[in-house]
Amino acid sequence: MASTPLETDLVVPNHHAKKEVIDIDDEEDDELSPIEQVRLTVSNDDDPSLPVWTFRMWSIGLLSCVLLSFVNTFFSYRTEPLVISMITIQVASLPIGKFMARTLPTRKFRIGSKEFSLNPGEFNIKEHVLISIFANTGAGFGSGPAYAIGIVTIVKAFYGRRISFLASWILVITTQVLGYGWAGILRKYVVDPATMWWPSSLVQVSLFRALHEKDNNRMSRGKFFLIALVCSFSFYIVPGYLFMTIGTISWICWLYPKSITAQQIGSGMRGLGIGSLTLDWSVIASYLGSPLISPFFAIVNITVGFMLIMYVVLPTAYWGFNLYNAKNFAIFSKNLFDDNGQIYNVTAIVNDKFEIDMPAYKQQGHVNLSVFFSLTYGIGFAGVISTITHVVLFHGREMYEKYKAAHSGKVDIHTRLMRNYRDIPTWWFHILLLLSLALSLGLCIFMKDEVQMPWWGLIFAAAIASIFTLPISVITATTNQTPGLNVITEYIMGLILPGKPIANVCFKTYGYISMAQAISFLSDFKLGHYMKIPPISMFIVQCIGTIISGTVNIGTAWWLLTTVENICREDLLPAGSPWTCASDGVFFDASVIWGLVGPKRIFGSLGYYSALNWFFLFGAIGPLIVWMLHKAFPTQRWIALINLPVLLGATAVMPPATTVNFNCWIIVGVVFNYYVFRYRKKWWQRYNYVLSAALDAGVAFMTVLIYLSLSMNNKGISWWGNDGEHCDLATCPTAEGLDLGHACVW
Repeated sequence: MASTPLETDLVVPNHHAKKEVIDIDDEEDDELSPIEQVRLTVSNDDDPSLPVWTFRMWSIGLLSCVLLSFVNTFFSYRTEPLVISMITIQVASLPIGKFMARTLPTRKFRIGSKEFSLNPGEFNIKEHVLISIFANTGAGFGSGPAYAIGIVTIVKAFYGRRISFLASWILVITTQVLGYGWAGILRKYVVDPATMWWPSSLVQVSLFRALHEKDNNRMSRGKFFLIALVCSFSFYIVPGYLFMTIGTISWICWLYPKSITAQQIGSGMRGLGIGSLTLDWSVIASYLGSPLISPFFAIVNITVGFMLIMYVVLPTAYWGFNLYNAKNFAIFSKNLFDDNGQIYNVTAIVNDKFEIDMPAYKQQGHVNLSVFFSLTYGIGFAGVISTITHVVLFHGREMYEKYKAAHSGKVDIHTRLMRNYRDIPTWWFHILLLLSLALSLGLCIFMKDEVQMPWWGLIFAAAIASIFTLPISVITATTNQTPGLNVITEYIMGLILPGKPIANVCFKTYGYISMAQAISFLSDFKLGHYMKIPPISMFIVQCIGTIISGTVNIGTAWWLLTTVENICREDLLPAGSPWTCASDGVFFDASVIWGLVGPKRIFGSLGYYSALNWFFLFGAIGPLIVWMLHKAFPTQRWIALINLPVLLGATAVMPPATTVNFNCWIIVGVVFNYYVFRYRKKWWQRYNYVLSAALDAGVAFMTVLIYLSLSMNNKGISWWGNDGEHCDLATCPTAEGLDLGHACVW
């Protein structure tokens, strides 16, 4: 198959062969990937002649990017947000691409000295990969709209302040693109090395191969994927609509319907979740991702961290020591409380300038957190600091050697094959970084009244994000878990510039999301690395897709915020209105805690929780202790597998994640990544990642169908099986003398 002239420019000339096929048996063992999962999943073949910059790729990719950006933003404002992920486009774009390959004219057109064809041949796997990456830029961080959309929403809908469309657009685009600049420079440290294997990318590789490669086995991967998808799709109507209670089976609550303590112990949604189970795949994979793709040692670290926190630390703190008057509040809650166990009246302490009203605050009293919520913050403090210490100690030498070797030296088969393609000039990333930084500075200098953040705040946030990108990328690339910077960035800005909630969330977004976007950028590059996509094609698709998706995000949000009356204001919306902005409400609460009230009045000398700052010290020295034990006992290999950033970050997503999410995630992960991987390795090799993709896709398709055909028309089934988990007393405190009629709140 002939390549297009444009594509030829992206490939280093190789006149000996158009297709380089690697025979594993003929290769030196040290050239193969050292990661067994990669050797079992990723092909060692490549065909550099396959065209990727085709009319099909651009048309389907652009349409997918726009569609996902619009849909995910539109539904994010509703009470029941609906998220369409990359995998949906991955499956849906295949028949469209094949249809275009059959119907488009094959005639060649000449533009100057270049030849171009709308249909260069069969729809190939590399086109498909680029379309999916294009679509992924429209899915946004966490498969939702751009994170900065939340800032625009709380400014306009919650605080009632003015922000211009231009400032909003610059805010969205710069926060999405800023991290790409330093991410590109870090590629040689976290993409090229074979030990940086990015487990989540293997799911995509497995699915692409299942959809494209010919398989003569009786049960091909494509056939297995289709069967699993149909089963997942068909079954999800039960937990998704007909019998929602099986999404959280908390049977202890059923046995003890009048016991507060029993329900606190048994509730999978609002308690310790002992014995709580689920038959809903979306519950299993919702917060920690698919358990089928996380390496076993990461599952063990998360299990240990979860068990220690939920079943040792929390019960001891709540029932044993009554830490921070824990029994006055729910054992597991994200709410803020006053000293009497009632929900804190935040609106009473906000003045007309959207700053804290100190007389009203003194009258209302200190802000109280549930004991779990407070401990989660402390553990989060330790987790962020331990990330740096762990990476320096356990991966510092490797990164230093990579720095010395640069692009020379021993490489694995995938890096060697990628050298057939022209690499991206480093100065491209420097220019991208300078442009996005200059545009961001312009926003902070010339539109400061709209975003509150000073120019030095932007420089500081970018510095934090760039420092943390490398260590957190290493964690993600080896464990499939990504520690976040949201807490630490909120804390820092809350101390430096208290009383300015918009400045706080802007600082958090530039510091946290630019790092998260950088990691997403690197993850996509690793997928392209495995699939042998020309790097320049990857870079252009990612940048163009991000700008388009961000523009569609802000356009959709602006349209809703200016046309839906009283959007996000539950107290003013008519009964049953879906425009309650549930996710943005949490974002608003964070702006109040860290920006309005400020960490000094909660975690500092003026608050109840100052002792939690000692967790920072533990996070710094914890990995050092593990490293010293590893050096002292080198034959005990399990010590090196203790990953404190993952262990400490085990409960970072709680809440909103709950114990039932963890219970079943751990069980499924152990079954597939220990027992099946160890005793049925051939099955695992062929079907494990395909099964994960099929389960996700089936749930996604049925969720869309249920939402569009039933939920939007308010057609539901009212019966015992759809009344939640039946643990209403789990949110009650256990302190004597409280008015439980008012204190039992979620």
